[in-house]
Amino acid sequence: MATIWVVLIAIAALIAGVALGFFLARKYMMDYLKKNPPINEQMLRTLMMQMGQKPSQKKINQMMRAMNNQVEKK
Repeated sequence: MATIWVVLIAIAALIAGVALGFFLARKYMMDYLKKNPPINEQMLRTLMMQMGQKPSQKKINQMMRAMNNQVEKK
């Protein structure tokens, strides 16, 4: 009977550890991406020039604001 309790406690601890690890890793990655965005204004300007568009500062600011709003909404 005692081994059943040991096995149940081990399984519960494993499930709790996996769940806690997942949420901590997710929080860490969200904070990291907020501090270090994967795309910046220079990269956006280069991308638009490669697509054949002449990027104005107004359009770049608008696109950056839209991307930041999308990240914050999630």
